Amino acid sequence: MRKIMLLLTGLILLYSCDRKTPEEKIANLSGYWEIQKAEPVKGAPREFRYSELVDYIEIEDREGFRKKMRPQLDGSFVTSEDQELLSVKVENDSINLYYTTPYTSWKETLISSEEDEIQILNPDGTIYTYKRFTPYSIDHDPQN
Repeated sequence: MRKIMLLLTGLILLYSCDRKTPEEKIANLSGYWEIQKAEPVKGAPREFRYSELVDYIEIEDREGFRKKMRPQLDGSFVTSEDQELLSVKVENDSINLYYTTPYTSWKETLISSEEDEIQILNPDGTIYTYKRFTPYSIDHDPQN
């Protein structure tokens, strides 16, 4: 119980110190994101040094989608047609992300949103930290 109270207090402090408008925070979500860390309520945090998949989020007018992408060495991506529909709502001073697939739906809460890092709280209480992904690019020109 003490850990949950500390977590909630920390989240409130983080959120209250952030002076960005909801629209600025939402605008930061679009793009490619690589998972950095997962911090569950119970158990040890998990650091991700490398992930072969990145999340691509596209939002326009608070509606959009998220899908998994596999980056290639030439800077391109391989993906399937599967995606999660996404709706963003500002509710009670929180930014909530509502996901829908043909099989289920769920809500996550945006804790922080910077240009190069976002943190999201999932329904299980796990906080996920993502950093903006820079596509790979190998220059094959021997002149450079």
